[in-house]
Amino acid sequence: MPTTSPLDGLRFAFGTLTVIPVRVTRWDREAARGGMLCAPLAGLAVGAVAAGLGLMLLLLGAGAPLAAVATVAVPAVLTRGLHLDGLADTADGLGSGKPAEDALRIMKQSDIGPFGVIALVLVLLAQVSALAQAYDASWARGACAAVVSATLARLALTLAARAGVPAARPEGLGAAVAGVVPPRGAAVAAVAVAGGAAAAGALLGPYDTVRTVLAVVLSLAAAEALLRHCTRRFGGVTGDVFGGLAETAATTALVVLSLG
Repeated sequence: MPTTSPLDGLRFAFGTLTVIPVRVTRWDREAARGGMLCAPLAGLAVGAVAAGLGLMLLLLGAGAPLAAVATVAVPAVLTRGLHLDGLADTADGLGSGKPAEDALRIMKQSDIGPFGVIALVLVLLAQVSALAQAYDASWARGACAAVVSATLARLALTLAARAGVPAARPEGLGAAVAGVVPPRGAAVAAVAVAGGAAAAGALLGPYDTVRTVLAVVLSLAAAEALLRHCTRRFGGVTGDVFGGLAETAATTALVVLSLG
């Protein structure tokens, strides 16, 4: 087996989770392990671009709502809507109430059903509203919310790819990354992201530190609850479920970071 370098993991993370032109040279389980451990770094990059666009609009005189819309649009563009599509498909599968095999077939269809539409509308409205509230409080708070939420969204993927979580299908992105992350690696990634988020909140003040830590805890708890529900309903995870987890974590984090 070829030796895996850290660059293989970074290429895998950015090549599969973003549209950034990165040449992925390896698709084996070792590269997938490194890629899922590096997923929060891809989120950090996406969040930084999103925050940068939002701040640029504020600097040019745009209001907080427009800056919020632009900030939400960036992750959608940089992922080709992959996570939003996964959220919609997961909502359709769960909302169908059908057995796992039928629900998975519904999720693979190219169209979006009523549950998917409702989920997309509510999630995007919540994200834009929360970011507008954060930007209205201060440009720094809005930028912090954009970066932290995007990073937590990808950390949720790292945790969902931990050993012991099965794939619902034998093929697809879900099968490629399911169970590749060792528990210790997942724990280290979670602690590192939580520490970085708390440090970012500390730059804004003591209350922001508490709020940011709470956002980390609640966003990961929401993603974990969805992960367990999907695992019970579908028999494991799929690429769509990963997308739903990312959007769930991001939305929860943004809502918490907008409060107070």
